[in-house]
Amino acid sequence: MRLYFTILFFTLIKVQAQMPELSCKQVKDIAMMERMAHQRLGGNGTGGAETITSASNNFDVKYYRCEWEVDPAIRYIKGKVTVYYVITSSTTFIALDMLSPLSADSVTQRSAILAKQFSNNTLSINFPTTVNAGTLDSVSIFYQGVPAATGFGSFIQDMHAGVPVIWTLSEPYGARDWWPCKNGLDDKADSIDVFVTHPVAYKAASNGLFQSETLIAGGTKKITHWKHRYPIATYLMCMAVTNYAVFNNTVQLGAVILPMQTYCYPEDLTAFQTQTQFTLDAMKLYNGLFGEYPFIKEKYGHVQFGWGGGMEHQTSTFVVSADENLCAHELGHQWFGDKITTGSWKDTWLNEGFATQLATLFRENKYPQLTVSERKIEINFITSLPGGSVLVDDTTDVNRIFDARLTYYKGSHLLHMLRWKLGDSVFFQALRNYQKDPKLMYGFTSTADLKRNLEATSGQNLTKFFDQWYAGQGYPTYKVEWSTIGSAYVRIRMSQTTSHPSVSFFEMPVALQFKNGSQQKTMIVDNKTNDEIFIRNIGFVPDTVIIDPENWIISRDNTSAKVTDVVSGQHIVQVYPNPVTDPLLVYLRNFPESSAVLNLYNAAGQLIYTQNVSINGSQFIEIPSKKLSAGIYSLQIKAGNSFRFVKKILKL
Repeated sequence: MRLYFTILFFTLIKVQAQMPELSCKQVKDIAMMERMAHQRLGGNGTGGAETITSASNNFDVKYYRCEWEVDPAIRYIKGKVTVYYVITSSTTFIALDMLSPLSADSVTQRSAILAKQFSNNTLSINFPTTVNAGTLDSVSIFYQGVPAATGFGSFIQDMHAGVPVIWTLSEPYGARDWWPCKNGLDDKADSIDVFVTHPVAYKAASNGLFQSETLIAGGTKKITHWKHRYPIATYLMCMAVTNYAVFNNTVQLGAVILPMQTYCYPEDLTAFQTQTQFTLDAMKLYNGLFGEYPFIKEKYGHVQFGWGGGMEHQTSTFVVSADENLCAHELGHQWFGDKITTGSWKDTWLNEGFATQLATLFRENKYPQLTVSERKIEINFITSLPGGSVLVDDTTDVNRIFDARLTYYKGSHLLHMLRWKLGDSVFFQALRNYQKDPKLMYGFTSTADLKRNLEATSGQNLTKFFDQWYAGQGYPTYKVEWSTIGSAYVRIRMSQTTSHPSVSFFEMPVALQFKNGSQQKTMIVDNKTNDEIFIRNIGFVPDTVIIDPENWIISRDNTSAKVTDVVSGQHIVQVYPNPVTDPLLVYLRNFPESSAVLNLYNAAGQLIYTQNVSINGSQFIEIPSKKLSAGIYSLQIKAGNSFRFVKKILKL
């Protein structure tokens, strides 16, 4: 028994030591898979990603009723998609995205057949007369075909354990591969219904709440109905069909008991049942930090598929396994990516950086002892190259959009630094406000929208932060030179070099940990200029300074060094700042006497403050000045028989 415990203990220690690097690799894998899924649209990785939609912008989608018929053993889809819409400008047509070789057999409106044209992956539907703006109407498209095999593909027919399976994966513009829709990042349907006809041996999963299974065609087929009543982008709609094993869990979120439903392969049922608790724990954490689960009236679910990663389909995340880091990442998207969706792939970090950060928060909560080491590994990865911004500067390059180093990890650490700069209370409140912003809820967002919410909550102007850390490239390397003053104070000189010329200086509060053999204290200096000087009372004489000991800041190769206390010129006394703020600071360096008297007089010559100080070579003294009235004051220092110092002080 003792031997077993010892082996188990050291096994756990080894696994925990490996976890930071493992989680970092997993996010790189997620980024790689999402990049490869995106690449299917451009072939060589340059596909004009922001323009892979040709749907007209003269209508606003309100509702999709999707009726699909599939057999997991056959790569083929037959369907009827009914689109309810409001015309936004008077027109005689609308156009939807649909990728060849799908073909539309007919388009109807209230049983009347409408004229149509299909070319360049665009289905144009003509109305018999002009339709005025504000008109609510619908059309039904009857279509079928073999969805194009585009790389990893958005419509996959595959096998698991010898059993056929079909699944879909449409991020970012793959929905058009397998059904006619409005494919861009500018319009969400208010709600959807999904009806999947499939062989009776299988189960079908989709978005929202399961409604029914109905036998048809002499009992060889059935129709599975799913209903979702929240706004949804087309790339977040999904379908999967195979011999799924289904099990249910619940999680208490405030006053609501939310159902969680898992569709997994029978051969992986035990693993999913064992590991689903991780997701339930993450759900509670996110619900508390960021506000109510966005689809609280429905459910959250996992659907297993064969792709090597995950996809955050709304309420119905597709995952290859129940790995806790993968599931924590994809769950985070329900708040950041699904409820609030990036309005442009240049701001992909608003989806992926957030999801990465939420998974990090989950690990911090579960494995606090690994937090600092994991942050260090991630920062080393971010700073492994000198350039690169969180802002995507080329949305035609999928490698850039889904760059693990920049979009996922630098985006995540940008949020991490905002948390450090604003403090936990303000940061998380700002993100809850962002989630509740009526301009953004269940719609599309931008970095400017996030910045607006952060500034409104914090009262801080974050323009420089976003210019430097979001739009700017690279990172700082800090150099700290420090010296002791007497037995309690330190003088600190902060300087930095930057890795890329786009940013000459990164402003940031920086934590400095002072230590000796028995004591330590961490001070925060708000570093706004190069070669900035700070004087701090730490209460003891240190021998070591550690820069950013908890790894909050993206930086690399930082150094600190103790130096001889050197002050410009040969002055024995320095008094600053002048005009004075609180406190008034007096620095006595290499002082010739062992004691001195400090007196402060007002303009009328009245003594208003006095202090006796003992001096051991050098001493730093603080004189409280907050309550001083505006005016001119005289500071006088007397020591021994001969030393006299007088300084005029201005209080504004």
